[in-house]
Amino acid sequence: MKHRVIYYYDELNDDFGGTGISARRIGGDFPFVHDSLPWRICAFILYYLVALPIVFAVNRVWYGVRIKNRHVLKNLKNGFFLYGNHTQHFADATMPSLLAFPRKAYVVASPDAASINGVCWLVQMLGGLILPNELSGMRGFVKAVKRRCDEKQAVAIYPEAHIWPYYTGIRPFSSASFVYPVKNDLPAVAFVTTYRKRLFRKLPPALTVTLSEPFYRDPSLNERDARENLRGQVYGFMRRQAENNEVEHILYIKKEKETSQK
Repeated sequence: MKHRVIYYYDELNDDFGGTGISARRIGGDFPFVHDSLPWRICAFILYYLVALPIVFAVNRVWYGVRIKNRHVLKNLKNGFFLYGNHTQHFADATMPSLLAFPRKAYVVASPDAASINGVCWLVQMLGGLILPNELSGMRGFVKAVKRRCDEKQAVAIYPEAHIWPYYTGIRPFSSASFVYPVKNDLPAVAFVTTYRKRLFRKLPPALTVTLSEPFYRDPSLNERDARENLRGQVYGFMRRQAENNEVEHILYIKKEKETSQK
C-alpha cells in the first residue's frame, strides 16, 4: 500500500529533506579540523561512549537495520571512502559510524548541518565534515579530508546530495565527489539502503544496508577518467542492489514543469 505520494521535477536538484534551515557562510575561516587536546578527548568520549550506543540501539530497534557484507571493510588496512544512497535523515547521518566501527566515520554534510546556533561543535565532534559553500573554504575542506585519510579513518559521502525519504531508486549523480579516492589513492565502497516489509505493518519499512566490494582507481587512466570509472562502478552496484527493495513506502512521480503561455 502506498502511504504517500511525492511529485518531483528534477532528480538532481529537488530536495525533500525539509530542514528549512538558512545555511551559514562556510568559507576559508571555518575550522574544518580541531587539534586541541581537550577537543579531541571530548570528541572521543562523545562519539564512542555516548553517541554510538544510542546510534546502535535506534538503528536496530526503530529502523530494524540489517547490514550485509560488512566484513569487506575489515580487510582494508588504510582509510576508505563510503558512498551511499540518500533516503533517510537520522539513519544516513549515523549509518557510516556503524559500518566503519571501530574506526571513526566522518560524514560529508551540507552547510545546513552547521547552521543551527550552538550545534556546529556537536556536529563536528560526531564526525561531520562540513562542505563549504564558498570557494575560499575548499582548500581547508580538502585538507581535512586528506587528514582523515592519513589517520586511516572512513569518509562517507552521499553523492545524490539531497534526501528523498524512502526512495527505492538510485538518482543520477556526477563523478565530482570521486576526486577524493582518486587523489588519495584509496578504495571506494558503495553501500545501499533498501527497504523490506515488517511484521507490524504500522511501522515504516525496515532497512537493509548492503556493502559492495572495494572499488579501486584504475592506474591506467588519467584523473578525470579514473573518477568517471569509479563513479560508474559505484552507480552500477547501487542500481543493481536497488532491485532488492521489497516495499515502496513513498511513491515518487515525475511531473513536467509548467510553461507559461502567452
